[in-house]
Amino acid sequence: MGYRIDEIDERILYYLGDDARNTSAPTIAEEVDVTPATIRNRIRQLERHGIVRGYHADIDFEAAEGRLTTQFTCTAPVGDRSALANEALATGGVVDVRELLAGQRNLVVTAVGEDTEDINRIAQQLSALGLTIERDDIVRDASRGPYEPFAPEGDEFHSAVTDFQDVVGGAEVVEFTVSADADIAGRTLEGANAAGVLPDDVLVVSIERGDHNITPNGSTRIEAGDVVSIFSPGTFPERLIQAFETTESPSKR
Repeated sequence: MGYRIDEIDERILYYLGDDARNTSAPTIAEEVDVTPATIRNRIRQLERHGIVRGYHADIDFEAAEGRLTTQFTCTAPVGDRSALANEALATGGVVDVRELLAGQRNLVVTAVGEDTEDINRIAQQLSALGLTIERDDIVRDASRGPYEPFAPEGDEFHSAVTDFQDVVGGAEVVEFTVSADADIAGRTLEGANAAGVLPDDVLVVSIERGDHNITPNGSTRIEAGDVVSIFSPGTFPERLIQAFETTESPSKR
């Protein structure tokens, strides 16, 4: 089963996509009410599962002594496409290869040459691999940006709910973040239950705290910055959701 991303992961991916070099774990942590350690652990998880595959410099090759960037649109035999993509990437001057799900024009190769003669050399080597070059274009400029659906919601109220899953039989599993002034923050699970903050018919499944996943018991205390997963046999009661929302808290037990 693949790694399931939640709202916390989406924020991380948005900021890494926007400017990985200057992305700050504390800044993201503050936005989603978790700890910087949790953000750093999430980034490691995203890397481990191949969702974040690397961090690359955005290089203006034209500014680097007038080098030419060329995009070759190529056709490779479908059965050999992946192998030829790897061979193309090993060609001197090639900096990027993208496979497309198409029968024709199914490889896009980006290469950098010192001059037109060097670009011709790269084209000849790609052809020698068995690629048919359908088109070649000099790249004038390129712009990148983060994936907008993963962006924060501006000035709208930040919900403590960061993930939601329906379970067979009408049950639900909901993931919450804990802000410092949430009603449940600072309470043990036993104390939260006794105070009516945590209903009897729900079960705290796990607590993510930094790089630790805690299996909770009655004496486990909920702390600000925790990511808490809760199972409910039916629709989540409204009072439970309110326990995690930002609010002025009464005294905690």
